[in-house]
Amino acid sequence: MKLVRVKVWPDAGEELVKEGKKGALEIFVREPPADNRANKRVCVLVARHFKVPPEAVRIISGHRARGKILSVRQ
Repeated sequence: MKLVRVKVWPDAGEELVKEGKKGALEIFVREPPADNRANKRVCVLVARHFKVPPEAVRIISGHRARGKILSVRQ
């Protein structure tokens, strides 16, 4: 299991995953933060980035914040 720090921008114009400062991933998603939609999309994009199934990615902390810690099972 790998822990990954991410910073999320919901309601972005495009979907993008890039390396940010201090090793964190910066993730831009089109989905709004309402109804957990942005979080679900973040998990899908992180799964694609690490080439694992979406079920292998879980949010450990930061469910309601832009800064999150995710676990990725490889």
